[in-house]
Amino acid sequence: MASAPYLNKSGQATLDDDAFAAKWNEALVHECVRAELNARRTGTASSRTRGQVRGGGAKPWRQKGTGRARAGSSRSPIWTGGGTVFGPQPRHYTFKVNRKERRAALRSALSVHAERDSLAVFDPAKGFDAPSTKAAAKLLADWLGADRGSVLVVLADSEEQTALSFRNLARVSVLPATGAGVADVVGASALLLSQAAADALTDRAKGAA
Repeated sequence: MASAPYLNKSGQATLDDDAFAAKWNEALVHECVRAELNARRTGTASSRTRGQVRGGGAKPWRQKGTGRARAGSSRSPIWTGGGTVFGPQPRHYTFKVNRKERRAALRSALSVHAERDSLAVFDPAKGFDAPSTKAAAKLLADWLGADRGSVLVVLADSEEQTALSFRNLARVSVLPATGAGVADVVGASALLLSQAAADALTDRAKGAA
């Protein structure tokens, strides 16, 4: 049975084996991380071709008799200030990953943290009734020490007040359980979940949500 320490409560939090004790699947995780990072790209890079650059309508010099190479436009790609050949154009980078693959990748990412003991659960109702960055910093320091690396805090949508306590800490990211992707989970050194967020991630990983 998978479990994780409760930081501000005694005992261990029980985790669902289907979501937190799955076998690591590197290929699926890699595919999902690529898909998520690609989807975040804006794809707005754009360059002008020779037909879009201003000027260049008149032939620079006559065709013959000058001793120079023939030229038809000063906006040719080989001229300074000319157009770009095969330059970037607005596009999207997204590609589809099947729903079952996304769920399997999320199970793999969560299970790695559970296996490495880099996952913990806490109760936002204890000590986080009001925003307190000091309380959040102490909670993480008691768990991970001074050199904690990057931490991803996942909370339920209704726990906005608790998010205010963590958002100003260095190398700490706060995401709702509905918005935490495989790339976010894999990229964090440690994963801190509220009980409600752990339940929501379990439902997502098992396909119940």
